[in-house]
Amino acid sequence: MRLNFHRFDLRLRHTFTISRSSRDVVPVVLVEFEKDGITAYGEASPNARYGETPESVAEFLSELDLDKLSDPFRLESINDYLDSLGGHNASARAAIDIAMHDWIGRKLAIPLYRFFGADRDRAPLSTFTIGIDTPEVVTRKVREAANYPVLKIKVGLANDEEIIKAVRDATDKPLRVDANEGWKSRDEALDRILWLEKQNVELIEQPMPASMIDDVRWLRERVHIPIVADEAVGSLFDIAELSTAYDGINIKIQKNGGLLKARKMVYTARAHGMKIMLGCMIESSVGITAAAQLSPLVDWADLDGNVLISNDPFTGARNEDGKLILSDSPGLGVAPAA
Repeated sequence: MRLNFHRFDLRLRHTFTISRSSRDVVPVVLVEFEKDGITAYGEASPNARYGETPESVAEFLSELDLDKLSDPFRLESINDYLDSLGGHNASARAAIDIAMHDWIGRKLAIPLYRFFGADRDRAPLSTFTIGIDTPEVVTRKVREAANYPVLKIKVGLANDEEIIKAVRDATDKPLRVDANEGWKSRDEALDRILWLEKQNVELIEQPMPASMIDDVRWLRERVHIPIVADEAVGSLFDIAELSTAYDGINIKIQKNGGLLKARKMVYTARAHGMKIMLGCMIESSVGITAAAQLSPLVDWADLDGNVLISNDPFTGARNEDGKLILSDSPGLGVAPAA
């Protein structure tokens, strides 16, 4: 049994800006797990918003007791062990969880979506994300995304209307809008959303800071499109309260700790009558393909992190004009790029 990991810097095709940061390079940690002649892969995409760095991921992985991973089929026990280590290590735990799932699929010689009982033909279209920028650059990005039928637009700064107008000058496609906690008062959020409703916007994601759940409840009573929680949802234990304020949740395996936890969150959200988006960080095809295995179980997909980079070190699920194409290859169905 062997576990290797290394940092890899993903290079973005365009500077990627949201309401709290801008990036040209995103460091991830790629994991390789080998047992019984089977090599499986995982990925951590740490995010400072959740208290992680590539260094903290490497530290977490270097201190693992590999004997606890000796039987990948014991997913519950492995997740309990990873959780017992504490700290802000969701993406590091996700990397191991992904690798365990990949190993299981390869051992059983079936793709993971079949292991999950999912029908790959039911995978929803994925959005293509347009980051915050000048109107001129936004227009260019929209035109470059001409083949994608649904766009996700990042907002949350002073130029929100300017950005949306630039998008609307270039296309009349349906839009999904993500404020990334950018609006700091319920009155500001209400004004912005009522204006967005007139722009063929399908939903709004995390309009205000995660802690402002009472204000989101107030907001939900006054707007007419779904409000989806992202930064506000950390685990399945958050879902019951969030269901009183939000219409849906955005599950990200990097933020929420892996595929096992993500599946439980899907079922919990359904039990509370909520819609589900499956989202991502900026990730290689390892992380995106892992999430895509769950995509037939959800309502909306935002799995374009690998499309936004120029140096993907792996091949995996394909994104053909927004349609997620899962292969019959076992496990994740990923392989190192040539």
